[in-house]
Amino acid sequence: MFARLVPRYDLMNRLMTLGLDQRWREATVALAGPAGGLALDVATGTGDLALRLARRGWRQVVALDFCPQMLAAAAGKIAAQGESGRVALIAGDALNLPFAADTFDCVVNAFLLRNVVDLAAALGEFRRVLRPGGRLVCLDLTHPPAAMKLPLAFYRDTIVPFLGAAVSGDFDAYRYLGNSLKPYPDAQRLSALISRAGFAQVDYRLYGLGAVAIHRGCKK
Repeated sequence: MFARLVPRYDLMNRLMTLGLDQRWREATVALAGPAGGLALDVATGTGDLALRLARRGWRQVVALDFCPQMLAAAAGKIAAQGESGRVALIAGDALNLPFAADTFDCVVNAFLLRNVVDLAAALGEFRRVLRPGGRLVCLDLTHPPAAMKLPLAFYRDTIVPFLGAAVSGDFDAYRYLGNSLKPYPDAQRLSALISRAGFAQVDYRLYGLGAVAIHRGCKK
């Protein structure tokens, strides 16, 4: 599904979020801690977070994704922006990261967690590859507050799929967006899961009228 979306992936992200996804990514990178170390971007997609980490001053950024077509798109973007020397692209699985324990100073991801088949296992892998004191920052959709639930659900489940069909020709892929949120824990429950995975100082911030959350925590 994600391979099919590559040609219009960035455009659809901008359109369906009214460009706000760029600000959310900036906020994610800002919360990743002081730059200068080794960073991992899991499910990098077309490389937006990885590029922001590089521009913010991280010494080296490893950008991993399960989808070869996404990695190919990321490679073109990274080369065009002159960051090939600091961003390394790797194919891999978030549930079985191909890195030794205690490797990275930060692990970030954007719109990944709803898509893993074992959320606890993914969080465990993030903790494993982080160095003690390293920061985890996760950006994703969340369940909005009651006052915004119906209007945001209508936009997400009705408007976005038709927009996706018009722009990318793929109605079903953008229908999946809302479906993937149904079994996903709300922001408070996700915080508890991150704490249970072995992270301290866990908190989150809400964006987009409460429809988006950025969670962070430090490896104990």
